[in-house]
Amino acid sequence: MTTMGHQLAAAFLAQSRQIAGAVSRSVKLQEALGWIGIENGKSFNHEIEDIPVEATVVVYFGDEPDKLYQLVQWLPVLEKLHLRHRVVLLFRKVESFRQIRKHTSLPRIFVRRFSSLMDLYEDNQYQLVIYVNNSRTNFQSLEHPRPVHVHVNHGESDKLSMVSNKAKAYDRVFVAGPAAIDRHKARLIDFNIEKLVITGRPQLDVQFEAELEPSNLRTIMYAPTWEGENDDNNYTSVDLYGLEIVSALVADASNRVIYKPHPRVTNSRDVDVRKAHEDICKLIGERKARGQVHEYVPVGNILSMFDHVDALITDVSSVGLDYLYLCPEKPMVLTDRRQNEQQLRLDAPISQACPIVNIRTRASLGSLLNEWIRNDEMSKERLEAREFYFGGLQRGESTEQFFDEISNLMTERTSKLHLYRAWHPTNESS
Repeated sequence: MTTMGHQLAAAFLAQSRQIAGAVSRSVKLQEALGWIGIENGKSFNHEIEDIPVEATVVVYFGDEPDKLYQLVQWLPVLEKLHLRHRVVLLFRKVESFRQIRKHTSLPRIFVRRFSSLMDLYEDNQYQLVIYVNNSRTNFQSLEHPRPVHVHVNHGESDKLSMVSNKAKAYDRVFVAGPAAIDRHKARLIDFNIEKLVITGRPQLDVQFEAELEPSNLRTIMYAPTWEGENDDNNYTSVDLYGLEIVSALVADASNRVIYKPHPRVTNSRDVDVRKAHEDICKLIGERKARGQVHEYVPVGNILSMFDHVDALITDVSSVGLDYLYLCPEKPMVLTDRRQNEQQLRLDAPISQACPIVNIRTRASLGSLLNEWIRNDEMSKERLEAREFYFGGLQRGESTEQFFDEISNLMTERTSKLHLYRAWHPTNESS
């Protein structure tokens, strides 16, 4: 190689090193920005140290944005908790991390690597971690022994999915009431029932801004669930009874029908569910074209609509129990797709406080539905069911119970930390 060639090669190498150094510094900056919640971070939280993320309570969410609704319903409660104990939302998927900003101003962080997660927990000495679902990534967070790990789930229902063997992994599992305790006793083997803590339904204590206009007509909501992840968790009535239910209701001129299906009904993978949903929407559209006031409501907070709903028809799901908590004085009708009333009473005790739509009653829905709602002969049974599901906690009391249990658990854990050997040497562990 000529002298000129060596000079060019040396200059190229030096420039390359300069560019590489600049890129490296930029990446590290972006990573740090991503760690603390600045959106322009590209390669998030890679080998970041000594950046404090102050909080007392971590709310862990490890799933994609399609499950963010499980966290969103907790946000009003968490924002109140933040006034007592500093809260940080922790995400493992960057898309969820970015989308949550539309719903809350709570501090949030994104943590990609397991090692970074463990370092974050240890370095910041968080006292308690809350889990709103059964994401598989929860078990990475559970690896750290210092904080109290509390599962709160994202609703209360009699679906099989409400009880998971994963409950054994948490320090405590917050449940709505005695019904949930019985559910765990019946479905889990060798489970320490003392882990269960009754806190009612704090998510329902919020004063919701009404999303449904009042009406002089009797407002009846049909709010079916989706088909679930598998047959065991399939409780939807859309494909079996949906069109017949709505047809019977719109036939009565004194009714205003609100069709509010689970969000996953609208793009269901089940052909029959999707077809029935489309037929229901078509029927409502035709009736509206004639000047009637029925509504298909694909989006919005269903809890914000209950105040102006006079009666509810729903499936085995959290919707019926939320309605029971908020509106125990109002009629409710339940559906059963399995045609086994004895098993339904065991699996969903609320069915003992509601008329049931099933194959046997299906043929007479035209008269039965309106008769059931007008006469409301099961009001006493509903009040007893509410006591069973929510332990006598009234609206507003659940939130205080939730806060008290959080505080008590942190105090208890703090009293035991003198026995704890930290992952990194600290004054606390020395």
